[in-house]
Amino acid sequence: MSSSALDKVFAGSIPKFYDEVLVPLIFAPYAGDLARRVASRAPARILEIAAGTGVVTRAMSAMLPPATTLVATDLNQAMLDTAAAVGTHGPVAWRQADAMALPFDDASFDVVVCQFGVMFFPDKAKAFAETRRVLRPGGAFLFNAWDRIEDNEFADVVTAALAVLFPDDPPRFLARTPHGYHDRAAIERDLGNGGFAAPARIETVAARSKAASPRIPALAYCEGTPLRSEIVARDAARLAEAIDFAGDAVAKRFGGGAVDGKIQAHIVTAER
Repeated sequence: MSSSALDKVFAGSIPKFYDEVLVPLIFAPYAGDLARRVASRAPARILEIAAGTGVVTRAMSAMLPPATTLVATDLNQAMLDTAAAVGTHGPVAWRQADAMALPFDDASFDVVVCQFGVMFFPDKAKAFAETRRVLRPGGAFLFNAWDRIEDNEFADVVTAALAVLFPDDPPRFLARTPHGYHDRAAIERDLGNGGFAAPARIETVAARSKAASPRIPALAYCEGTPLRSEIVARDAARLAEAIDFAGDAVAKRFGGGAVDGKIQAHIVTAER
């Protein structure tokens, strides 16, 4: 399987590490922010795409009135199974779905929300067109996307460390996909090509990523993302070594105790 194909596979042990280690490390600060933005619109029907293990779903469910209809989808059933097992404050309809071909009627939702998922869409303009199709007139598409990897310190350090460990074929998942869609002009162009005529509002928001030890960021990225698949594809016997090496690199940069690194993302609002 090619690297680009592996980028979208969140299966096996990945969902567990993703939810238990990666979510609190980098996703939780932005989940609350995105949920508050959605709740401020008082929508009656919400669609979440690329919901992952449900960090934003849980945040929205806790903030929204019980009568709100919340449908959470993801391409990977294993991620949804983990999300459903964790549970939510209110009712959520979990449904496996491809953002490129959403199985919903036209104009069926007031808001579509996506946290750190658009980077994985193979044809972003097509996915945005699908999003616009299921939005009612006057509805909004809210999503976020990671800024460049250099502004996300733990991811940058882990990627650089693995390039030293695998010099002939460095695992580049983090730079290629999660941090590969940071150009604001490209985002605006893809939204326009997807039919969003009004200029999007894009805010760049920095936050802090904190962990009790330098091993946690290494474990989060090397076990909780498809970076794991890239490492295993090179040499399955070296996964533990890769985690240790990445952890040592984080310790060298941030210290051997509790660590604190910068994270940064774009928050995008597109009106239909």
